[in-house]
Amino acid sequence: MALTPRLDLRQSQSLVMTPQLQQAIKLLALSSLEIEAFIAEEIERNPVLDAGGGDPVAEAPVEDFQQAANGDSNERASDEVLGNDSHAASDTLDVDFNAETFHHDAPSDSVNGADGMLGLTGSALSGGFDGDGPDFDSFAARDLNLREHLMAQAGSSLRGRQLFLVQQIIEQIEPTGYLGEDLLAVAHRLGTPLDEMEIALTALQRFDPTGVGARNLSECLALQAKEADRYDPCMAKLIDNLDLVAKGAFDQLKRMCRVDDEDLRDMLIELRSYDPKPGCRFESEDSRAVTPDIYVTPRGPGWAIELNSANLPRLLINRSYVAELGQDKATKAWLNDCMADANWLIKAMDQRQRTIVKVATEIVKQQDGFFRRGVAHLRPLTLRQVADAIEMHESTVSRVTSNKYLHCGRGLFDLKYFFSSGVQSADGEGASAEAVKSHIKSLIEAEGVKILSDDTLVDLLTAKGFDIARRTVAKYREAMGIGSSVQRRRQKKMGR
Repeated sequence: MALTPRLDLRQSQSLVMTPQLQQAIKLLALSSLEIEAFIAEEIERNPVLDAGGGDPVAEAPVEDFQQAANGDSNERASDEVLGNDSHAASDTLDVDFNAETFHHDAPSDSVNGADGMLGLTGSALSGGFDGDGPDFDSFAARDLNLREHLMAQAGSSLRGRQLFLVQQIIEQIEPTGYLGEDLLAVAHRLGTPLDEMEIALTALQRFDPTGVGARNLSECLALQAKEADRYDPCMAKLIDNLDLVAKGAFDQLKRMCRVDDEDLRDMLIELRSYDPKPGCRFESEDSRAVTPDIYVTPRGPGWAIELNSANLPRLLINRSYVAELGQDKATKAWLNDCMADANWLIKAMDQRQRTIVKVATEIVKQQDGFFRRGVAHLRPLTLRQVADAIEMHESTVSRVTSNKYLHCGRGLFDLKYFFSSGVQSADGEGASAEAVKSHIKSLIEAEGVKILSDDTLVDLLTAKGFDIARRTVAKYREAMGIGSSVQRRRQKKMGR
């Protein structure tokens, strides 16, 4: 075979994702807050886009741009500018635009047919909140965090060098209220004698909340005992031996503290009333309330799945702007590009909303037992099961269920909550891990004086129809923050 250069022509097919397609896929995984920020940026960037008023559903793509601008009919329409990108986006995101309509005349309009399938009563693209009222939460003053709270107290009670040293210590306070750096290291860094830093720390430890500035748990509890005027020699000895308290060595503690059973019990009750992390009552950052994206309410024999209209973007085409500026050829070309982007975004947002409803509808169908009878009837469910049922790709379902929340009569849940592994059950269908955890928690809460070991829990769960191993019971119990039988027995002995 001769090694000579030559030219070959080959024909092949490949999927090329345009930037618009990539952005449309990313839209599925965004939360409501992220969508709101994204829409605000697009409205600021694109003068053709405008925030709508009363209709919470995105307006359908408008007619030919030239009809709005009264220009030359030979110019391309805005839908033509989208070209194959719109069709490619539909295929990639598992939505057939040809089978859907994009007009919604009122917030009460609902989508029936494909989205309301499988015995459910239907799904609406609007909820019971119009989102137009004032946000009274925004008028409330922001709560001070721990650092600001301590700085305010230092500024009002200290002066001069001591104020400076206390402020330097405050900078090292952790969100839990403990001193996060060794005091000697702070003294070396500031070039200050250690005894002077100790005096500054003592001044800080008098601030609210009581226990702040402690270097360990014993010091934190001792500060609170002093504040409550309960720091006698017996309590001091008890606080110095917290390891024995954790072990439940009460006989040894009685000898060390020289108290009887009743006095030790009172001291332990007092000790449990103290806050081991006094700084946690302050928010380290602004807290944001989670708003549901989907509402599930009973309707007849089935369920109504509705999107929260307060979270839905309101996008319209600014026709007056198009008509006023679309005169010369250069401006028309620029506005054509803006119109194409606006039409794509409106379609992508409408498609996103329909996809969320479709996935939520299948989740409700699969987890009907949970919505009717509680977490004990939660079934094992995977992304692939939902994807196969609605004929979408598994990655699409994963994006749709990310950062989305569902509200029903049983509370507010992350959509990911409904997907969990399962264990074998007597009915052959399996049981969700969350359902098994619910049964374990119920059994432990009702155990009374007789503490149930993990082996006993396995026997009780087997009697309920769950085929589960002892190590699985221990894993689920630890995941729920429930101690072992030995630890629970000690807690019972301590009077908890």
